[in-house]
Amino acid sequence: MRGSNCKMNIAAVLNGLLVSVLAAVLWKYAKLQEHTYSVEEELLLTQQSQELSQVRIDYHAALQSLQEEGTRMVCTGKMHTDRICRFDYLCYSTEAEEFVFFHSNSSVMLPNLGSRRFQPALLDLSSVEDHNTQYFNFLELPAAALKFMPKPVFVPDVTLILNRFNPDNLMHIFHDDLLPIYYTMLLYPDLDQDARLVFMEGWNEGLHFDLYRLMSNKQPLLKEQLKNFGKLLCFTKSYVGLSKMTTWYQYGFVQPQGAKANILVSGLEIRQFTRFLMEKLNVSMEESSSGEEYIVVFSRTVNRLILNEAEIILALAQEFQMKTVTVSLDDHSFADIVQIISRASMLVSMHGAQLITSVFLPRGAVVVEIFPYAVNPDHYTPYKTLASLPGIDLQYVAWQNTNEENSVAFPDRPWDQGGIAHLEKAEQERIMKSKEVPQHLCCRNPEWLFRIYQDTKVDIPSLIEAIRQTVKTKLNLKKAKPAIVVHPGKVRDPKCQASIQGTSEARLTVSWQIPWNLKYLKVREVKYEVWIQEQGENTYMPYILPHQNYTFSENIKPFTTYLVWIRCFFNKTLLGPFADVLVCRT
Repeated sequence: MRGSNCKMNIAAVLNGLLVSVLAAVLWKYAKLQEHTYSVEEELLLTQQSQELSQVRIDYHAALQSLQEEGTRMVCTGKMHTDRICRFDYLCYSTEAEEFVFFHSNSSVMLPNLGSRRFQPALLDLSSVEDHNTQYFNFLELPAAALKFMPKPVFVPDVTLILNRFNPDNLMHIFHDDLLPIYYTMLLYPDLDQDARLVFMEGWNEGLHFDLYRLMSNKQPLLKEQLKNFGKLLCFTKSYVGLSKMTTWYQYGFVQPQGAKANILVSGLEIRQFTRFLMEKLNVSMEESSSGEEYIVVFSRTVNRLILNEAEIILALAQEFQMKTVTVSLDDHSFADIVQIISRASMLVSMHGAQLITSVFLPRGAVVVEIFPYAVNPDHYTPYKTLASLPGIDLQYVAWQNTNEENSVAFPDRPWDQGGIAHLEKAEQERIMKSKEVPQHLCCRNPEWLFRIYQDTKVDIPSLIEAIRQTVKTKLNLKKAKPAIVVHPGKVRDPKCQASIQGTSEARLTVSWQIPWNLKYLKVREVKYEVWIQEQGENTYMPYILPHQNYTFSENIKPFTTYLVWIRCFFNKTLLGPFADVLVCRT
């Protein structure tokens, strides 16, 4: 018995020693990894510095060019909200944290706005329109002042200088940064893959900095890193600002959030961008060799949880007779998420930034967005708006929890995670009794935060019914062909001829030829819109006609001059331009 105890004690001691040794090894490994990451960061910064120094142009030649040829600023756009400016020798003082424009006799500044460039700014550094934290301007000095300043470092790269809006949020990264960067670079040929991005908003890298690295072959620079290169940096050629043409949503800074009033982008441009990004991520764009269709549930793991996620996965698989898988930002690389979603037939997710990955869904796929209790889907529509863009070819379903008992709120959390304990007791009670979050401005509305950070138990029959209202048959949608949007041209050779039938009756015959591009198109439905207006009157008579020759008699008076406009349209909504106005006298 004593021998047995001795053996057990020896085993325990050896086991303890083994655990201690293993712990020491793991601790040492962790410290080594930590040191490795630190060294890697230093090497990266050193590499950036070397990149600049290796290609740094001759200092004296650059300084002479700045002083003799002069600085230049040429901008496009009439207002600060749509302006992008190109600069030659725009400088930045890392001490003052200000951009500087050095004037000489050869300087060019167009438009020369004078003090108007401070009303409120020369331009927006971000694609988010007219946000007072995103304004850009510069100080002015005579070029002679360079004699008394630190020796400038001339950066030879063509640079795009901008602000990222919120680099910790995927929706903002794609909508406000990556898409606008991509199309701004397409606008200017010298902003190619060897251009350098410079981020001036002051954030650190953020959670998804690798996505920004995909936009250029050069390492992007952060504002904080500019200090490492000198006290005065001069960018030999730079573009400042971002195109806003690809944005479709406004976040509620002036009015409650919603789709932009004038959306200029279609799904075709967005899909071109996603193809570029998939190539950069080395994600295959070919269909799976197995041809298997499946549903993806995007899982949140920290907050705004779906409490019965496992049951939803089982129910979707049974209802649609299709494999159902989950992805999450915690468990998958972004490239893996893109690969999985790009072949899915349906994406189901709680409302949140992760739903921007729906841009990678194949044509014809379904986006299902789940909203917590008291959050009206009609008031928060970034992904509904995306899915409705022409040419994106996605189907959209919104489902809202209407049963408060199926929600779990967190009033004691910090305010930015939905907590309301910091509010007056009466306000807390009002929020907890409310049935719907009223429309509001961005960004710290406590009622909105309280409700949007709830966890939700989804009513599965109700969810399936909502999906079925959109998806009537078995999911088999990935073969959908892109809808190319083509508008008709002007009708050709428009003519009018009048005849008088008596003292009170007249006829007006109008004819035209089809638009030139129509003969090269296969169009389901072609019709013509004709407007007839009596000269001097404010109203007109509109007609929709299926053919190219028509005689009008109703309301046509003899000895009267009429103005006639004609245009073609395809498939009920694709309008062409009006032909030149016809002047017809009866």
